[in-house]
Amino acid sequence: SCATRCFAEFGSEDLDNWLSCTIEDNGCVKVPQNIDNSAENVGYDTAIKKFDPSSLVGKWYKTDGLNPNYDLFDCQSNTFEFTDDNKQELDMGIFFRVKRPEEYGGGFWENSLTEHMVVDAKMPEVPNPTGRTMHTEGKMYGLKFSENWYIIGESDGDKDVPPFKLVAYKGHTLQGNYEGSFVYAKEPVLPSAAVPAVKEAAAKAGLDFDKFTRIENTCPTTSKSLNDESAGTGTSTTDWVDLVIGEGGVIDWVVPGWRGEYKN
Repeated sequence: SCATRCFAEFGSEDLDNWLSCTIEDNGCVKVPQNIDNSAENVGYDTAIKKFDPSSLVGKWYKTDGLNPNYDLFDCQSNTFEFTDDNKQELDMGIFFRVKRPEEYGGGFWENSLTEHMVVDAKMPEVPNPTGRTMHTEGKMYGLKFSENWYIIGESDGDKDVPPFKLVAYKGHTLQGNYEGSFVYAKEPVLPSAAVPAVKEAAAKAGLDFDKFTRIENTCPTTSKSLNDESAGTGTSTTDWVDLVIGEGGVIDWVVPGWRGEYKN
């Protein structure tokens, strides 16, 4: 979450391009080789087998999350829309806020991103050994990521259970493997009538919903936005070089030891 805050404050297209060029495209910064990402491909037996991606189209709030490094940013919403006639691919619009600690002046940065999702559940002819519902891969903040999603519980609103999706995911970046889980609902707070069904679905997947944290989705307007309109998402980037390669900067976060500890 600290690193994401740095990107939210200083991020820009220039910074994204610089990271991509120096770390991944040309290898100017040496990174660990042959990282074991096999954990990403261990799926969930309880993933819904006949998932209908049409049920995702529209706007959803991310209401509760498990991984504090990835899931718990404020004011989170996602929107989904199909990008193909076969309804096998979706664009996911991502919106969230990153708070600046009060001791540093308070306020928040708003981030708006897009990820492209491929729905494996609608492609029975394609091998899917993990049983993933869908997957996404690409670049975020200039660096590659890969992520498998599993829909492990849902309601379409029938039987007095408000609509929800319970998602578990596993992925990797240059930092290694990561995983987490979160809940989508049509309201900023998960309705209490949906909680028993969410808890049951989580338990069947080996997750404890009591360990999830409610996401702050009130989106208060009493604090100030720190976004610099001239820089798009983020603030002025005049000192981004020091942010990237200075001691404790972005490169130290992405690839510890890049100054020589890792050898080809």
